[in-house]
Amino acid sequence: MTSNSSTAGPSPTTIVLTVIAGTVMIPIDITIVAVAIARLSQETGASLPVIQWVATGYTLALATVIPAAAWAISRFGARQVFLTAIVVFTLGSGLVAASWNVESLIAFRVLQGLGGGFVMPAAMTLTLRSAPPEERGRLMALMGLPVLVGPVFGPVLGGWLLDTMSWRWMFLINLPLGVLGLLFGLRNLPRLPNGPSARLDVRGLFLLPPAMALLVLGTSFAEGTLLAADVLVPVGAGVVLVALFVRHALRAAAPLLDIRLLRRRLTGGSAALLVCFAGGYFGSMILVPLYWQVVRGESATTAGLLMAPAGVAAGIMIQISGRLIDRFPPLPVIGSGIVVSTLGFGALALQLSADASMPVLATTHAIATAGAGFVMLPTMTIATRFLEDSAIPAGSTMINVLNQIATALCTAGVSVLLAAALSARLPGLGSDGVGALSSVPSDELSAVAPLAAEALQVAFWLPVTMMAVSAVIAFVVFRRTPSAQAAAADSSRPMATAVAD
Repeated sequence: MTSNSSTAGPSPTTIVLTVIAGTVMIPIDITIVAVAIARLSQETGASLPVIQWVATGYTLALATVIPAAAWAISRFGARQVFLTAIVVFTLGSGLVAASWNVESLIAFRVLQGLGGGFVMPAAMTLTLRSAPPEERGRLMALMGLPVLVGPVFGPVLGGWLLDTMSWRWMFLINLPLGVLGLLFGLRNLPRLPNGPSARLDVRGLFLLPPAMALLVLGTSFAEGTLLAADVLVPVGAGVVLVALFVRHALRAAAPLLDIRLLRRRLTGGSAALLVCFAGGYFGSMILVPLYWQVVRGESATTAGLLMAPAGVAAGIMIQISGRLIDRFPPLPVIGSGIVVSTLGFGALALQLSADASMPVLATTHAIATAGAGFVMLPTMTIATRFLEDSAIPAGSTMINVLNQIATALCTAGVSVLLAAALSARLPGLGSDGVGALSSVPSDELSAVAPLAAEALQVAFWLPVTMMAVSAVIAFVVFRRTPSAQAAAADSSRPMATAVAD
């Protein structure tokens, strides 16, 4: 079993709150830009495909550097990596706000992504190593608040800043947050012992990060079809590089990412569950705001406010589930969350129409998102709970890598289904799909809104299906897994090994 971390120094809660201060910017920044794409296109004079790289470039950079996080944490320490990443992200935010043309804007967004990619693996390592295994659920619940709630509140904040101030303030607000996170980190974060001093896996570095970039790049172009060359070529190349990396990592003594950890039942099973559930959950996140803005004609700020109850529900449920996952077996906790979330998003899909009750839709969305609060962070806790301290950087990095891949692939699938459904129902929109629908005059929107709602319903069934598949995985993996407290009470080594492996 994992050895307990030292009790000297700041308390685990202090460490986690410090980590939250440094990470709160990252997930919000991913979604806050979504509401500003049209405004950025107008103010810079760049076309929509070009300005979209403000979001795509950030995501690419984020995904590319994540695989190197485990080595960096082992080599330099989680504290140093976390603080350096915060500095890079904050500096990038200031430069984005000061950008003078679209080229500089995109370049500085990439710099932001390079810093942001190292933050979450380092944050998870600091959190997990601050307490013994049987107490990690509560800490992960606290740390996970920005991850699950940020994407909901990002559009609200972005819409308000756009409506009242300037798009530059969406990045300027990161400066005081970054400085506070850095100061708190310098004061409160412990200097954890470094892992084994392994040499950098150069071959892995030339395989996995480019693979991540190619997969994200290819899926970002998927709209209407997966068979286009600009989708197939990068995705195909990315899959080949992933296969080559897996072959290399299984043979190398110290690979860039130790995928052999996936052979452990709880780590590998939890990772598979997260791929399905997180991919479905974040895939659905692009459909809900589209419904409010395109079908119902609401502003970005109003759409964000209508989604705010879901963020509140998720935040509350994360705190409850984080405590339950430490006391009870994982199947009833995580399984119940999957059932509620799957049925909730299924009900939401069935209710989508041009004249559906707005309070009912907002309530259904909140219930579905509350279920997700019982799934993702508890599953991450189970995936890494029984890892040795030296394996935690690799485990936390692997979870982040798989979540990035799953989100990119499911988002692409949702985009393709939506574009195909729109094309079948509204052929007059042409190949621009959602973009053309967004420009329909308000007096004509009522005529096309019912058909657009039907198309959103079709696209919604992919995320719902993926969540349902995760329920099967949860039953297979967790059906015989005891609670963390029960495992800790059994001091025999064979029991600990059986739980972990």
